[in-house]
Amino acid sequence: MIVDWETCIGCGLCVETCPLSAITLMEEKGKKKKASISDICVDCKACTKVCPADAITPEPEPKAETIQCPSCPISCTIMAGNTGACQRFVNLDGALVRNISLQSYEDVKEIVGEDHEEVIRRPLITGIGAGTTYPDTKPAPYIVQSRLKGIDVVTVVTEAPLSYSGIKVKVDTDLHMGSEGAPVRVGKKRVGHLCTEEYGSKILSLGGVNLLTDKNGMSMAKLIVDIANRKEVHLNVEDGAELVLQVGKAPVIDGKTGKKMRAGCGSASMGLFGRQFLDAADEVIVLDAHLIGQFTEHAAGKELGAKYSGIRVKARRSTPGRYFGEHGRGWGGTSVENPLEIIEGIEPRIAKPGMTVLITETTAERAAMFRLGKDGKFTRIELTPKAKMAVDAIASNCQPSRVSAVFIGGSGGSARAGVTKIPVKLNQAIHQNRAKLTVGGAPTYILPGGGITFMVDVEKVMVRAFTYVPTPAMVVPLEYTMRLKEYLEIGGHKKRIRKLKEVLKEIKK
Repeated sequence: MIVDWETCIGCGLCVETCPLSAITLMEEKGKKKKASISDICVDCKACTKVCPADAITPEPEPKAETIQCPSCPISCTIMAGNTGACQRFVNLDGALVRNISLQSYEDVKEIVGEDHEEVIRRPLITGIGAGTTYPDTKPAPYIVQSRLKGIDVVTVVTEAPLSYSGIKVKVDTDLHMGSEGAPVRVGKKRVGHLCTEEYGSKILSLGGVNLLTDKNGMSMAKLIVDIANRKEVHLNVEDGAELVLQVGKAPVIDGKTGKKMRAGCGSASMGLFGRQFLDAADEVIVLDAHLIGQFTEHAAGKELGAKYSGIRVKARRSTPGRYFGEHGRGWGGTSVENPLEIIEGIEPRIAKPGMTVLITETTAERAAMFRLGKDGKFTRIELTPKAKMAVDAIASNCQPSRVSAVFIGGSGGSARAGVTKIPVKLNQAIHQNRAKLTVGGAPTYILPGGGITFMVDVEKVMVRAFTYVPTPAMVVPLEYTMRLKEYLEIGGHKKRIRKLKEVLKEIKK
């Protein structure tokens, strides 16, 4: 990369952005500092994307003795002895070599940590219907012991009121729901926010202790329990959509039922369906609110032998064939209402009359084909059989649009007293995989760090297992399972242990 010192304003944004620390600010003869780029630069162009003065441009010719890395869309040009922007591959004597060798499981197992041993992965009984330890000065309602594969195992169960809890709702759809961070409400009551967008999904973050202890805490608790128990709920996003959501069902967004979840973003579609795109049209553009894909300019198209069509896409470029989309209620969740809007223009020396372009959404719910006329304008035509095959390939690889949810709670409170006399030892046993926490028999993911904060897929828990009390708090069935020896070592209530057979006989009466 080359810096024009006449244009450079010395802001330092390029220095902060460079992944290889290849840029410094240098002072020339008492003048204001200017950017200077060292020889380890790999032309990743990160600096050009942040430079407010457009003072950095690529060198006209690649440096001598460099290799172009094909491992990602950036295509770094790496000098001998150096790495690319990702710092994964090094140029060793003209060959690109991964600078960390392939690791076997044995190499990393101490970092990964062993999973729970088989005998404690499942609880002996569940906490559903167990009752509670409240006010948590007494042992849990059921502490049962049985022998599995020659090992004495204990499960401690309770239905614990959890004030510190919330729920994350995942909506698999490209339909526009609102701006990231926008408040989510039930009527006029704020219950959370539109948290983020992940691959083909929108995530709602609802609840949490601050909203539960707010004046609308009762409504908050009821909403969380309704979602967890797979009931239909009605929400609205500020300056966004009206939502009707039910776990396990398709979402209804502004009255429109979501049908499909995309198989991949516009760029990912190039790699997933490139072979079909090659025969479908002279150019294929896949519209997506995050990354729009243009086949003939994309690395996947080039690898398959596609020749650049000469079409210019009207969007901010990320890397060749990959463009940042804008959110909206148009095609593919973008602001594009008419698919031809995505074409900014053509290069007449390359784009010839008669050429075709296929424009499709990432779900292929909408697709259109156009032919370039002698007047330089595109006219819509019917999808050709090969174009239809490409669209069908996308559609057949899309999963149904649906709603799912993960309940998040903290079981590190006073309910631990029903399990042990030394609560910190229970925390440690959980994090060290010496004890297993389940919810209604369902596996949990324990968040790292302190305390016992867990996540559980609500669809793996029996309907009606979640309830709430108007403190407000969610009541959740919890099970702690471990070896008997481990239970005694953490200060468990030895005198309250009962045989599993006795308990099962009792509850069946």
